[in-house]
Amino acid sequence: MLRQVLKSKLYRAVATDSVVDYEGSIEIPRDLMEAADLWEGEKVLVASIDTTARLETYVLAGAPGTGKILINGGAANRIKKGERLTIMAFALTETPIKPVKLVLDETNAVIRGGK
Repeated sequence: MLRQVLKSKLYRAVATDSVVDYEGSIEIPRDLMEAADLWEGEKVLVASIDTTARLETYVLAGAPGTGKILINGGAANRIKKGERLTIMAFALTETPIKPVKLVLDETNAVIRGGK
């Protein structure tokens, strides 16, 4: 039986900007995507630690090393610049997996966790 389980988690990420006039998605630096085992176009659940807003969107790759996490499109009406976030991706599996859990600092640098 397939179960949906946590695969990847970025905890305490900070939205560095939110832009309503954009087609949509969340942009995450490619280096963070690789560290968290996220693919471009992958569906993620984004939860605001500050406001409890939750939404689903897909990942766009941003420039590596920038620490910029951008909330785009309609999602920018729910999550604003400066909010702390938990970004999660899930997998369907028949066997347990060990998720990649990264804790980020206020500049979106990894301070704990990894593969």
